[in-house]
Amino acid sequence: MPTRTTMEDLELARACALYADDKKAENIRILDLRGLSPISDYFVICTALSTPQLRAVRDEIIERMKEEHNTAPNVKDGNFESQWIILVYGNVMVHILTPEKREYYSLEELWGDAPELALTVEAPVPEPQTKVKKVAVKKAAAVKKAPAKSATKKKATK
Repeated sequence: MPTRTTMEDLELARACALYADDKKAENIRILDLRGLSPISDYFVICTALSTPQLRAVRDEIIERMKEEHNTAPNVKDGNFESQWIILVYGNVMVHILTPEKREYYSLEELWGDAPELALTVEAPVPEPQTKVKKVAVKKAAAVKKAPAKSATKKKATK
């Protein structure tokens, strides 16, 4: 398997988070473990509320990673009875847990030094064009008002 760069790993982590979200997983988080863990650079942690949802989230991630990124998990661990599924994609480790297991193992607290990353990359919002038009309209209105004030002053001096 070719070595991926850190940015590609982050993109894969975000993709896994998105696929989990597509199956209504809850409380999805990405932790940056670079420099903190020898086993993984990124953790994706999410909650599935039932065994069928646990299965659905796992299957969605596996299928879409294969279809869209041409990659299968290096490791699949856990079973539905354990209520904790782990998928490993190189330097990305995905944890799908039931609420009880997530609370019990508290991975976010265990890796509390790890910064949490945004689930998506948001593009900067461009300035709306209406602001420019409003400024132009205000300037035009000021120009129109100026002659009217001059006319008023002339009447007052007569």
